Amino acid sequence: MRTTGRLTTAVVGTALLLGCVVSGPAASHSPSASADDGKRVLVFSKTAGFRHDSIPEGIAAVRELGETGGFTVDATEDAGAFTSRNLGRYDAVVFLSTTGDVLDAAQQSAFERYIRSGGSYVGIHAAADTEYDWEFYGGLAGAYFHSHPAIQPATVDVEDRAHPATSGLARTWDRTDEWYNYRSNPRERAHVLASLDESSYTGGTMHGDHPIAWCQNYQGGRAFYTGGGHTKESFAEPAFREHLLGGIRWAIGDAQADCRPENGYRPLFDGSSVEGWKQAGPGSFTLSDDGTLTSNGGMGMLWYAASSFGSYSLKLDWKMASASGDDNSGVFVGFPPSDDPWSAVNQGYEIQIDATDVPEKTTGSVYGFRSADLKKRDRALNPPGEWNTYEIRVDGERLRVWLNGVKINDFTNTDPARSLRDGHLGIQNHGAEDQVSFRDIRIKELPAQGD
Repeated sequence: MRTTGRLTTAVVGTALLLGCVVSGPAASHSPSASADDGKRVLVFSKTAGFRHDSIPEGIAAVRELGETGGFTVDATEDAGAFTSRNLGRYDAVVFLSTTGDVLDAAQQSAFERYIRSGGSYVGIHAAADTEYDWEFYGGLAGAYFHSHPAIQPATVDVEDRAHPATSGLARTWDRTDEWYNYRSNPRERAHVLASLDESSYTGGTMHGDHPIAWCQNYQGGRAFYTGGGHTKESFAEPAFREHLLGGIRWAIGDAQADCRPENGYRPLFDGSSVEGWKQAGPGSFTLSDDGTLTSNGGMGMLWYAASSFGSYSLKLDWKMASASGDDNSGVFVGFPPSDDPWSAVNQGYEIQIDATDVPEKTTGSVYGFRSADLKKRDRALNPPGEWNTYEIRVDGERLRVWLNGVKINDFTNTDPARSLRDGHLGIQNHGAEDQVSFRDIRIKELPAQGD
């Protein structure tokens, strides 16, 4: 059962979770809000191996994040909480520095059913040092712990700046923690949000490709993992708390993001310069210090003049400034080179960004030609002020659109004057009242497959 409504925070032990009586340090008791009050998160911190002394700070931090983020928090170290009936009360289960074998076979089966029925997992730090003989869990966590060097400062490279766990971070994040090496690289299976710069510290063993935070859709559920959180100080660190809150918000469905694996893309705009791009028509885009392009004035277009493209997957991140969502922009594809932005309007196609227009001219539509699937679009869309990710895939004359990992449009061109087989790409600056921002424009060229 998933619930909505007013939200509070509580920590409970098995007595409250299961309606039975327990005693001892494993159970943390305080009154719990009703399960009908809103989104609920269960923090599980049982250890059968090394025990982190930061666990109490971690529980307290998640409780505080629940108070500000709008979800109820229960906490237990009793594996008896892992029944289908009890787990069904929760929108996510947080494995907080668990270690070793913490669930028996029946409890594992209940958790597998929970995930497959749409539940979510959040793993923090030593959650990767847990349940080595349980294949389902290893896939859910994404990778198992291998080793770690001494606690030390390191530089984290933020790879995805649209996911709520990382959207508030700069492109590099310098912090101190215990940096895990993993037995395998999750990049092919999961969507990497951040990775370690192994040249910035000593003891990294992953040969320069060292993911440290990732997300994935897994067997019907959602999974987010962060390798941070060894130290007590981590849970007092504002940036780490924001990172953790974003991961939990995505896990419980309060924010959307594209968590499909992403490999083989190269940047067209990486935040540092607009080399290769040209402005057509009036207005402009402002490049900020955080690597964001924001539209000004118009109607014009910033287009990639350095190359045209045939079959490809284009990804970019965008957000609206207006709280009402009444901003207008779009992504143009398949148009000939020109300093006149109307050439893109008349000879290409626009994937619209505008939350307030009619169906064939609103966010996710192929402007003027085909509406998005509005029910899917509305479920996938983050509100103004939050980042969204488009994937626009062109294959011959077929054009498909994904919003935050959800396919919302599928259109096939039949007009020879608008052929998609070879064209340029651009982003629109629509007018003085419209402010839309873009980040991380990247492309992967695909083999031509026909229509």
